[in-house]
Amino acid sequence: MTQAIDEATLVRLIAKAVSAVQQEERLLIPVGISNRHVHLSRPDIEALFGSGYQMRVFKALGQPGQCAYEEIVTLVGPKGAIPGVRVLGPPRESTQVEISMTDGYTLGINPPLLESGLRSPTPTLSIVGPRGAITCSQGVICALRHLHMSPPEAAGLGIKDGDTVSIRSHGDRALVFNNVRVRVREDFKTEFHIDVDEARAGNIKNGEFVELLEG
Repeated sequence: MTQAIDEATLVRLIAKAVSAVQQEERLLIPVGISNRHVHLSRPDIEALFGSGYQMRVFKALGQPGQCAYEEIVTLVGPKGAIPGVRVLGPPRESTQVEISMTDGYTLGINPPLLESGLRSPTPTLSIVGPRGAITCSQGVICALRHLHMSPPEAAGLGIKDGDTVSIRSHGDRALVFNNVRVRVREDFKTEFHIDVDEARAGNIKNGEFVELLEG
């Protein structure tokens, strides 16, 4: 015998079902949180770790072909140092240091907010490895938050490389991230990248999902 459902219960069930459908229809994007790290050129790898040195892969990262190496370095600025900074791979044409604004206070520099990969004069710091040290006066940045996408994914949403979008996080410290730079490339997969300062502000964990806002 089927038991009758009272009107209040029916309303709650319908609301729950509608919410579930809306959740499925939203474009949810995984978050990758970037802690401080260094990208090194091949000559700088040898300057820091020795001639002919071969980096050792620690783990793969979210973007295809990207990895974290076992090797770490120390960053030294005018007012302080940060040891244990991970080197990421593969090697790049030019060395780049990505830190948070909080790291900048520790080091005594004011890193410019720039898109990763751009080359321009920046505050100077030293990178110290087990076999040597180098001075870096370009590519010391706080990276702009950005959204990685493949061309088919971007085209399906009417988004192109270089566009700016907004993304909303959820939870007890929900935030809307404006000025998110879209980066489209064949070897990218969809992932929203922020630094540790931004993640802490929104109480966001690595691998959580955020929502791409329309318009």
